[in-house]
Amino acid sequence: MRQKIVAGNWKMHKNAEETEDLLNELIDKIPNDIDAQIIVAPTFVNLASAVDHLEFTTINVAAQNMHQNENGAYTGEISADMLTSIGVTTVIIGHSERRAYFNESDAILAEKVTTALKHDMTSIFCFGEELKDRKDGQHFNVVENQLCDGLFHIENEDWKKIILAYEPVWAIGTGETASPEQAQEMHEFIRETVRKRYGSNIAEGVSILYGGSVKPENAKEIFSKPDVDGGLIGGAALKADDFCKIATSI
Repeated sequence: MRQKIVAGNWKMHKNAEETEDLLNELIDKIPNDIDAQIIVAPTFVNLASAVDHLEFTTINVAAQNMHQNENGAYTGEISADMLTSIGVTTVIIGHSERRAYFNESDAILAEKVTTALKHDMTSIFCFGEELKDRKDGQHFNVVENQLCDGLFHIENEDWKKIILAYEPVWAIGTGETASPEQAQEMHEFIRETVRKRYGSNIAEGVSILYGGSVKPENAKEIFSKPDVDGGLIGGAALKADDFCKIATSI
């Protein structure tokens, strides 16, 4: 049975004190026996303290990004070794904002996945089409190309360290809304794309998260779809009550 996962991407929010406060709220409010893996991704400067704070809980910590190279003259960047040295073994790779604002190409993301695997890290690999792609009817082609170019260089055994996260960029902050049926349609396509390349065992085993503005009001319906295995949550992850309601909807 596939792992259910609810991951909160905090982006560039929460200073040290605010991070501790939110973590305390999550510890208090998220049930210990929840039937899902819970992940939070604070900003880099608060990762070490988050790992320490959550040591004796069931909540895991992820980084929002990392550099593809092991080390070097890359001012401001963070390496895989730096992350694992503080106990962070999961990293978000290819988030739509990294692709859009920092020009991360599929080739760069493929390198990041390779580096993460080398360090035995789990990658939450993000991908998804923009509004123009959807309106032009190119959404399936865009998603297939992002998967093939960014991820399909890995070996079969590497898939145990991969979580997929579909982000319909056109449905995030645009006024457009993606229905649960549209989410299921794309998730089914994604699973079939993986199946064609790697076979049914891997396709049926990989968790595919939905990252299109999941909220407490729509989480249960979205998560009920057969190929949706959880969510990558943005804004709602910054409020403990909202994130807890989403997590317990799975």
